[in-house]
Amino acid sequence: MWKWEAEGEAKAVIVMVHGAMEHHRRYGWLIEMWRSSGFHVIMADLPGQGMTTRANRGHIDSFDEYIIEVKDWIQAAYRYDLPVFLLGHSMGGLISIRLLQEERLNIAGVILSSPCLGLVQSPSKILDVLSRVLNVVFPSLRMDSGLTVQMATRNDEVREADSNDTLYVTKISVRWYRELASAMKEAFQVIGKTQDIPMLVMQGGDDKIVNKDTVKEWFNHVPLSEKRFKVWPKCYHEIFNEPEREEVFEYAKDFVNSQLKSIGYIV
Repeated sequence: MWKWEAEGEAKAVIVMVHGAMEHHRRYGWLIEMWRSSGFHVIMADLPGQGMTTRANRGHIDSFDEYIIEVKDWIQAAYRYDLPVFLLGHSMGGLISIRLLQEERLNIAGVILSSPCLGLVQSPSKILDVLSRVLNVVFPSLRMDSGLTVQMATRNDEVREADSNDTLYVTKISVRWYRELASAMKEAFQVIGKTQDIPMLVMQGGDDKIVNKDTVKEWFNHVPLSEKRFKVWPKCYHEIFNEPEREEVFEYAKDFVNSQLKSIGYIV
C-alpha cells in the first residue's frame, strides 16, 4: 500500500482501485492531479497484479480477495480523520460496487470509472461452458485475456508505455474469469443492498472493453438518494488516460468538492 500526501492542508482522502491486469504505477498522472488539488491518495496493487508477490499472476481463488484488500485500504484512509472517497476504475469499479453491497463503509462518496458490469466481447456459449468445467478440474489454467492496449485508450503515450510494461498481466486464469463473471452477476442480483452513498458514474462513450449499456442499466436501477451519470462521448475505456482526461478529472473533482460542501467542509 502506498500513500501520497496532499500539498498543504488536505481536504479529504481518495482511495483508488485499479482495473484488471494493470497496477498502481499507471495512475501517476491522476495521483498527482489529486495530490496537487489538496487530497491525500491511497492505492496499492490488487492481489495477483502489479508488484504483488504472488507466484501465480492473473489468478485469484475468490473475488472476495479483492474486496478484503480494498477494505484494508479504506481502513488505512480512516487514520487521516478526513472524509474518504472511493474511486474505482473498470474491475476496480466492480470491486467498489461489491464492497458497498457487502459492507457498510464510512465514506463520503464513490466515483466509478467505466465499471466492469458487462463486457463488449463475451465468450461464446461453448467457451463459457468449457470455462465452467475447467474451473472445477483446472482452475489455474491461464489463457490470453484478448485485450490490447489499443482497446483501452486513444492516448498514444499511454499505449507506448503499456506496450513496454513488464508489470502488465497478459494471461488470466479460468478461475479469475469465472469469479469476475460471478461478481458482475451478483452486482445486479443484490443491487438493492448497495449502500446509499452519493455516487458518480462516468463512462466512456466509445468503450471497447466494458458494455456501456449494461453500466447504464445498473445505474438506472441502483436505489441511491444521490447519483450522477456522465458519458464522455469520444472516450475509450480508460477515461482518466484519454486526451480529454483533464476535463474528466475536473468533473470528478467537482463531484468530490460538492460532496464536501454538503457535509460542511470548506473547499
